[in-house]
Amino acid sequence: MKVLWFLLSVWITTNCLAMSAPRPAVVQSPQQWTLDVQYEQLGQITMRAEQGGELKRFWYLILTVTNNTGDEVDFYPVCELMTDTFEITAAGVSVPPQVIESIKTRHRGKYPFLEGLDASGMRILQGKDNTRDIVIVWPEFDARARGVSLFISGLSNETIAVDNPAAKDNKDQAQKIFLRKTLMLDYRFSGDPAFRSEARMTFAGESWIMR
Repeated sequence: MKVLWFLLSVWITTNCLAMSAPRPAVVQSPQQWTLDVQYEQLGQITMRAEQGGELKRFWYLILTVTNNTGDEVDFYPVCELMTDTFEITAAGVSVPPQVIESIKTRHRGKYPFLEGLDASGMRILQGKDNTRDIVIVWPEFDARARGVSLFISGLSNETIAVDNPAAKDNKDQAQKIFLRKTLMLDYRFSGDPAFRSEARMTFAGESWIMR
């Protein structure tokens, strides 16, 4: 019974926190900006990262970013993939350069100036003529997953500080957690997860969150 009450209290606390989580501003302040962004469907590519090595699967998203904020801005994206089994992977981890080059070759017709995420940390100039196409790549994730969420921050300078209930400073005050306006993209799989190459990927929604 004690275990049941403990699990119930955790569930209530988690849901209350989720319901009270801050949301991005409906109307940003004059000092805040958000880049315009478009994206392709989440794709996959299978290749040998090294000659004679085993075939490995990688997942990628092509992001098109345009600065219509009225000023030049710094762009330092942080991109994570989270499965519905709660496995989190940062973009670029264990992704050899030749994977990026293969993706560039595959999409050269539509994106002749496609660049990797490692080249994107710089200022983005104002206007459509300075639009940039960026490929974000993750290695294969948990084979049991039936869905994934992509979190892409750096597209906005909007932040908010909230109290961390689990950590206090030397004055016994709650420490602050700084959340950034983040683009979240949800995808779901249909078909047998054991046959990932044949699984159909369905886009399940887009939202801006503070994370």
